[in-house]
Amino acid sequence: MNNNLNPTQSKNAPMTSFRWVICGLLFLATTVNYMDRQVLSLTWKDFIAPEFHWTDSNYGLITAVFSIVYAIANLFAGRFIDWMGTKKGYLWAIFVWSLGACLHALCGWATEHTLGLHNAAELVGATGAVASTIAITSVYYFIAARIILGLGEAGNFPAAIKVTAEYFPKKDRAFSTAIFNAGSTVGALAAPISIPPLARYFQQLGIGNGWEMAFVVIGGLGFIWMGLWMVYYKKPAQNPRVNAAELAYIEQDNHEDEPAKEKAEQEDTNKDVIPFLKCFKYPQTWAVFFGKFMTDGVWWFFLFWIPAYISDVYGFSSDTGTAQMLIFVLYALTMLSVYGGKLPTIIINKTGMDPYAARMRAMFIFALFPLLALFAQPLGEYSYWWPIIIIGIAGAAHQSWSANIYSVVGDMFPKSTIATIVGIGGMAGGVGSFLINLGSGRLFDYAAETHMRFMGFEGKPAGYFIIFCICGVAYLVGWCIMKLLVPRYKVIEVK
Repeated sequence: MNNNLNPTQSKNAPMTSFRWVICGLLFLATTVNYMDRQVLSLTWKDFIAPEFHWTDSNYGLITAVFSIVYAIANLFAGRFIDWMGTKKGYLWAIFVWSLGACLHALCGWATEHTLGLHNAAELVGATGAVASTIAITSVYYFIAARIILGLGEAGNFPAAIKVTAEYFPKKDRAFSTAIFNAGSTVGALAAPISIPPLARYFQQLGIGNGWEMAFVVIGGLGFIWMGLWMVYYKKPAQNPRVNAAELAYIEQDNHEDEPAKEKAEQEDTNKDVIPFLKCFKYPQTWAVFFGKFMTDGVWWFFLFWIPAYISDVYGFSSDTGTAQMLIFVLYALTMLSVYGGKLPTIIINKTGMDPYAARMRAMFIFALFPLLALFAQPLGEYSYWWPIIIIGIAGAAHQSWSANIYSVVGDMFPKSTIATIVGIGGMAGGVGSFLINLGSGRLFDYAAETHMRFMGFEGKPAGYFIIFCICGVAYLVGWCIMKLLVPRYKVIEVK
């Protein structure tokens, strides 16, 4: 019951819409999350690699370690959020990842002092064994900063999905999830038009090599968000900005014929928390696991490697107008994913399907679009716009898929365990990302050194073609595994 409501309020009063303010905060957090993640991918090729003598394998190792740390941290992040609560848990998560983002700026200084060098010019001018030592040393420092970033970022989605379950009824969760999940697209969209210019600006001012301040400025955004969260977030029943009508709307699932555990959870109890290891007994958990394992790596590959792809295959550095326009258009296309979150609601309203069946039908549709990635590299022979458009469509399909797979968790698991299951899914996605990023870096170096051929392409273009083919079929494989594990809707009942 909302003890902060004015006694004169009634459920017949006009309904407030504060739940969308909370959704907006989740959107902003996710935007910052992805911008922090993108700083390295947008600066390494043109700003960092020349200074530290990195190869694709060096960069691939850094992104792979980040992915596996993120994966492992997701296991604990979900449980941490369930234990700490959404308000404090989210604050800790964004504090840690913002700190990690800013610490990247110290990697150059740490490398210089470790090796007894005096400035960036000595790093750039090094050759032979010294250059190799610089590369290895700097990679370790970036990995350390990346570990801190990954530990914090792992808390974003478990916390956000838990807040969505608190503030939205089941029928609206996919749409609200799609909205805040679009923050990943907006973050990726804002990154190419802000980060390389920031790095170049500070480079021209003589503040380091420019990339350092890009990490500091973007990382600092998270600390601003923390202030907003402290002011606005409370649980719906305790939030004075939520009136009785809106609270009744949020809690409408309580009035349906659902297990008694749902009512207990709305009273903010933790009696139905599923023990961590017991979560793995349920096929629903494994459906989420494989759905994320097969597909998250695709999105992260696009996120981490597309700037390098544009540079390697078409010769446009990240701070050129053409490269920025290409990446901007790519992520602008992924904004179509907002409508993907609405599709299950449309299916439910028209067919009366249960939420799981509607989401699975929608996810099958989304799984077909990434097949276009099979044609990205061949069509790129005619214009560099073709692969960008195709990858943008595949990215939109991924985000729509992602919004719905997160909502599947809220449909079938008790609220007290949602963050834990999302964390397990995030761990699976991180493992998939680790494999594709580590493999991509090594494949691209191998392809360049051996002039590898594949389907008429040679060198790095051949390597990219192979990865695009893997990305294209991943969603259909993931969907089939999910459908086999959980053929129909079944709510987890804790006994």
